Amino acid sequence: MSQAFVYNGQEIPAFQAPAYGYTSVLVHNGQAWVSGSIPKTGDNNLYPGKVGSDVTVDQAKEAAKLAIRNALASLSNAVDGLDNVEQVLKITVFVASAPGFNQQPHVADAATNLLREILGERGNHARSAVGVAELPRNSSVEIELVAAVRQP
Repeated sequence: MSQAFVYNGQEIPAFQAPAYGYTSVLVHNGQAWVSGSIPKTGDNNLYPGKVGSDVTVDQAKEAAKLAIRNALASLSNAVDGLDNVEQVLKITVFVASAPGFNQQPHVADAATNLLREILGERGNHARSAVGVAELPRNSSVEIELVAAVRQP
């Protein structure tokens, strides 16, 4: 397991290996596909539940920030550091949504803005923000990421 580190003034948590039978990052032909990352530290899941009933938009934004930090930890671990990320291409932000909740883009903006703070222009990306009924471990947010990376 890697250790937490600071990159461009922002803390990136330690890489957490997947709890189930999948690969956290698959690198192929200069692209890194990061599996869904949730806002957890160890066994703690930040702000579990549905946004719009159990979780406020502000809490969901904090969850999105931790989820994107966890995605970057996985990416950094797979490509030997964030300096090897050429460009974030796409993120998909899944938001566990209570009936009638439609502010998924506001939640996703927290992850988008943090990526830009951490990676600068390399953090600009295409994005989808999707409301879903349930997420693993009762997470309020899950984020997938695709990036172009330097190949050795």
